[in-house]
Amino acid sequence: MESSIPEISLLKLIVAFVPVAVAIVILMRYSLGAWNGIYATARMLIQLLVIGYVLTYIFNAEQPYVVLAVLLVMMAVASWIALRPLGRRTPSRYAIAFAAVAVSGLLTLVLVTQGVLSLDPWYDPRYAIPLGGMIFSAAMNAVSLAAERYDAELATGTAPAEALPTALNAALIPQVNTLFAVGLVALPGMMTGQILAGVEPLIAVRYQIVVMCMLFGVTALSAAAYLVLAGRFAIATAHGRRA
Repeated sequence: MESSIPEISLLKLIVAFVPVAVAIVILMRYSLGAWNGIYATARMLIQLLVIGYVLTYIFNAEQPYVVLAVLLVMMAVASWIALRPLGRRTPSRYAIAFAAVAVSGLLTLVLVTQGVLSLDPWYDPRYAIPLGGMIFSAAMNAVSLAAERYDAELATGTAPAEALPTALNAALIPQVNTLFAVGLVALPGMMTGQILAGVEPLIAVRYQIVVMCMLFGVTALSAAAYLVLAGRFAIATAHGRRA
């Protein structure tokens, strides 16, 4: 199979923004806040251009401390963004989110890079960084969904013990839907990218299976970790106030 892929020129890259322009027009037509769409697109563009240069440096450096520093930044930022739906980010909430993202994410990353891929060196940035990004992103979304639903349930007077499974189920819905749809509704990004790069489909499928398993696992772990820690913190705070 041919291993090269077509190069995307700057002119052709501009064509890719046509759907974005259509989306912005739709938002403007229905007064849904087109500025958010424009801002998000501009931020995406800048972030990806910057990360392109950063990854080039990281891949060339091949130093473990550089890889670990990048993973730490990923976890810190993911934990911060995860609390966005809650509106108010307190230090305690951030600590809980960071613990949930870091513990579940690092355990999953180590399992995949060492148990499945057996990377040599163990910090190989061409694998550790992209996989870490996918893992921490999934953990971020799971914590965000779990935290928002948990707070919403508590606000209606639901007991914490009943709110936890409801919030956990809500956090798992997107990933479970993806498991049902993969291969039938959509070809996931990693698999598609490998096929476009010339990798045999059956090899690409194996990698995608690994990715789907790790994302499902980290989603459940991170959401459950956040909910358990948040519940214990609330109980400890309540006891402290009574004392």
